[in-house]
Amino acid sequence: MNARHFMLLSAVLLAVSCSAKAPETAETRPSRPAAAPAAGNYKEMTPDMEILKDPSKATAKAPDVFDVKFATTKGDFTVEVHRDWAPLGADRFYNLVKAGFFTDVAFFRVISGFMAQFGISGDPAIAAAWRPARIQDDPVRESNGRGYISYAMAGPNTRTTQFFINFGNNSQLDGMGFSPFGKVVDGMNVVDSLYSGYGEGAPSGEGPEQGRVQMQGNAYLKADFPRLDYIKSASLEE
Repeated sequence: MNARHFMLLSAVLLAVSCSAKAPETAETRPSRPAAAPAAGNYKEMTPDMEILKDPSKATAKAPDVFDVKFATTKGDFTVEVHRDWAPLGADRFYNLVKAGFFTDVAFFRVISGFMAQFGISGDPAIAAAWRPARIQDDPVRESNGRGYISYAMAGPNTRTTQFFINFGNNSQLDGMGFSPFGKVVDGMNVVDSLYSGYGEGAPSGEGPEQGRVQMQGNAYLKADFPRLDYIKSASLEE
């Protein structure tokens, strides 16, 4: 593993811990054609503020297999989730989608050739509610190949709401405990086209500082990083 990849992998591991240490006071790449929408009927998720403000109420068990369609500023893509790959991770993801968590959520860290990271709410109050809502780890049963989605984390049993989609074969993450729970089955070209020009996040790079994203939300991102792409909504297939 070269020095650059070691730095990138370390940054994924620190995805949650960096935000936890943040102070409590104030934190052209052309798009590619969007893929045709995947077949299926999708139910738009209306934000459920009771659950979004209280993660302890997010207790639904996910179906064995389910699809989530993400509508983004670059087009749509669909993730197919397999609960048997990572049951706890799949359940958390399912509850987040059902509650409407993925509304106006930024792809705040996109590293070319590596991965696209997202999952900090643009509303600082919601981000604060979910930051301590950690779930236990799942055993790694699938590999972090191209299109597979896993949680970002800060070490054992620190998964919350941050995710990344692998751009290529990142199987080196498997031994570090990153457990995929689904994969992009339609629209991977949309994921490939997400804006990556800001690179690594601060302080290692010029991109967004996660502590400020947590504390200031989309107000910070849209003012200082106007070219970021966003999830507009996520919906479950009925």
